[in-house]
Amino acid sequence: MRYWIMGGGGIGRALAAACAERGDEIRLFSRTSPELAGVHWHALDVTDEAAMNTVCAQLPLPERVINTVGMLHSERWQPEKRIEQLTDAALLDHLRVNTWPTLALAKLLSARMERRQPLRLAALSARVGSISDNRGGGWYSYRISKAALNMAIKNLGVEWARRFPAACVVGLHPGTVATNLSAPFCAGLPAGQLQTPQQAARHLLAVLDGLTPAQSGRLFAWNGQEIHP
Repeated sequence: MRYWIMGGGGIGRALAAACAERGDEIRLFSRTSPELAGVHWHALDVTDEAAMNTVCAQLPLPERVINTVGMLHSERWQPEKRIEQLTDAALLDHLRVNTWPTLALAKLLSARMERRQPLRLAALSARVGSISDNRGGGWYSYRISKAALNMAIKNLGVEWARRFPAACVVGLHPGTVATNLSAPFCAGLPAGQLQTPQQAARHLLAVLDGLTPAQSGRLFAWNGQEIHP
């Protein structure tokens, strides 16, 4: 099985390592090398569509693509607790990182896919991007960018069902994972709720392995449960 994995953070590295252990052909795209045995690394800023097209143009299409790139906080931004803290710059930056790369990937893939291509495209989303599940409020930039990602996945699912009926595009919610993204927000979690990247990778691959084109355009949690928008 040929995989493209976008992003070299904790979950991206764990997915690449797990797939390599299974004997899959792995290409990982990130700014810095993951230094993983059996993984082909390509230097890439996944938010840069032109660079993505250049790097991927000559590569054979994979069977599966997983976009793990995401941002909850950074040196510049922290999750907003009140609407007064929201800025247009923060919102646009979250959309650039959390929403745009999956759309850029879908453009690149769609331009090269054949009608019966059995490709699986998955993007890491989040339960907090569900509008119906939002009971806590706050985190405006992150929630909005993930809700936009979920709508992008739904849109792609509708389009691909017509153009590429053997393909499937989904969002995957990894749960709370011990990575740099979640580190500032893990205090007080119930025992057993925090997963290691390796555990998350196993769960996500199991969900992805079981998907069919009939499930395209939907969002699933790490345990296979569907999350409604």
